Amino acid sequence: MIYELSNPVVKTLLNHLRETQTDALRFRHIVQELSRLLAYEALKTETLEDKTITTWQGDRSFGFIKEEDIIFVTILRAGLPMIEPVTALFPKASSGFLAMKRDEKTHQSVLYYDRIPECKGKTVVIVDPMVATAGSLCDAISVIKTKSPKKIISLNIIGSPEGMEILEQKHPDIEIFIAQIDEKLNENMFIVPGLGDAGDRSYNTIEPLE
Repeated sequence: MIYELSNPVVKTLLNHLRETQTDALRFRHIVQELSRLLAYEALKTETLEDKTITTWQGDRSFGFIKEEDIIFVTILRAGLPMIEPVTALFPKASSGFLAMKRDEKTHQSVLYYDRIPECKGKTVVIVDPMVATAGSLCDAISVIKTKSPKKIISLNIIGSPEGMEILEQKHPDIEIFIAQIDEKLNENMFIVPGLGDAGDRSYNTIEPLE
């Protein structure tokens, strides 16, 4: 169910995200590159559908992923840099958006925005950079399951072992593709060593890390 990427390019890019000197523009760029690499891995077993196209040698039939059967769903706002590159790869795919806020006292997520298109019979790919307690991701999966998709896949940049264990317990049927599973959660439920808040670092909404 859980597939952790081992490619040294992935590890190098991810460790640049950890650097405090990595500014917002570079941070988003790295997240975008990692998202593409995760998408390549997650969709490598997708069935190809024959389609006739016009080539320089005339009309010929070739295999293509059926983009119209894929929906990319992001959890706002940290997931925004992830959805841009994957929808660029598959421009005919649909996009969906969920907004959740973490309660800093209970560490639980609260859903306050749901804008997801018709999912019945389609493959839904969730993009969310960080899986700490897995609360928001589990809630997002539960919301999407009510819409009867064919399959749900999650693409994540980093996660905690605790979050991965909760995902396996609550949603054992979901495929998770992640660039790195880090060491642990600390007492404040943040990933260690982690990389800070992905949303804040992507959009400069806090003072730079020192």
